[in-house]
Amino acid sequence: MTPCGFCKLTRRARAPVRGPRSGRRLWTYLAMFASVDRVMDLEGKVALVTGAARGIGRAIAIGLAHAGCDVAVSDIAPGQDAITVYPLGSEAELAVTAGQIRRLGRKCTAFQADVTSAADVEAMLQQIEERLGGLDILVANAGIIMAGPIASMSEAQWDRIFAVNVKGVFLCAQAAIPRLAKRGGGRIVNIASVAGKTGRAGLAAYCASKAAVISMTQSMAEELGPAGIAVNAICPGYLKTAMFTQVLNPLLAQLYHAPEEEVFEKFVQRQTFLGRGQSPEDIAEATVYLCRAENVTGITLTVAGGGEVH
Repeated sequence: MTPCGFCKLTRRARAPVRGPRSGRRLWTYLAMFASVDRVMDLEGKVALVTGAARGIGRAIAIGLAHAGCDVAVSDIAPGQDAITVYPLGSEAELAVTAGQIRRLGRKCTAFQADVTSAADVEAMLQQIEERLGGLDILVANAGIIMAGPIASMSEAQWDRIFAVNVKGVFLCAQAAIPRLAKRGGGRIVNIASVAGKTGRAGLAAYCASKAAVISMTQSMAEELGPAGIAVNAICPGYLKTAMFTQVLNPLLAQLYHAPEEEVFEKFVQRQTFLGRGQSPEDIAEATVYLCRAENVTGITLTVAGGGEVH
C-alpha cells in the first residue's frame, strides 16, 4: 500500500535533525502543521443558543461567552407546551443564564420564543441584529422528549416532538442563514442525540426526530459550504438533565430493578467505556470546538464516553 502524504510528512518530521538545513526544515514542517490547526477567533462574535434556560443550553451559552462571544439566549414561554410531561425551562431560569453571561463581561439578550413558529423565530433574529449587531453562530439546542410504546403514542405527541426537534432546527437555520452569509460565513451547530444513531424501544418518535437532525445537518453542510457556513451536529450521551431524570429514569428503574435515584449511575457504568455520564459542560466544550474549527463541516460529534461509537 502506498503511504499517504500525511504519513510521509510525519515520518520526515520525526527524522533526526542533522546539518545546518535541518532546523529550517523542521520549522517548515511545524509551520505546515500550525497552518492546518487554524481556528476561528470567537472574540466579539455573536451567537444564538436556543433552549438555553438550563442544562445543556445554558452550559453552551456560558461556554461561548467564556470564549469571547456575545450571546442571545432563548427558551419557550411558559404554558406553550401542553404535551410535554416534564416542566420546560422557565423565564426565571432563562434570566439566570443571561445574568451569568453578563457577569463574564459579555453582552446578552434573552427571548421567550417558540422555535416551531416562523414568526417568533424571525422576530427574534431581527431583534438580535438590532441589539447585538448581527449573527455569527447558531446553536439549535431546543428539544423535547417523550417515552412510550409507539402503538399508544398519540398523533399530537408525535407531531409535537417533530415540530420542536426537527421543524425548530429548520426554522432557526432558515432565519439564520442569510444573516450568517451577510457576515461572510459562520457556524451552525445542531444538538442531536445518541438516540439519533441507534433507535431504542419506547423512544421511536424521539429517536426518529434526532436521526432527522443528523441527516439535515449533513445536507445543510453541503448546501452552505460555498457560503462559508460550517454546519455540524453534536450527539450528547447520558446527562442528568430533566429529560433523563424525569422521563428516562422511571423506565430504566424498571429495566434495571433499581431505585430511580440510583439507576442513572448503574446505567452509565454498564453502557459507557469510561463508566460515567456526561455533563452539560462536556457538550459546551464540543460546541466551542466546532465553532472555532475552520475546516470541519458535515460531521456528527458524539460525546458519550464510549456509550455510542457508530
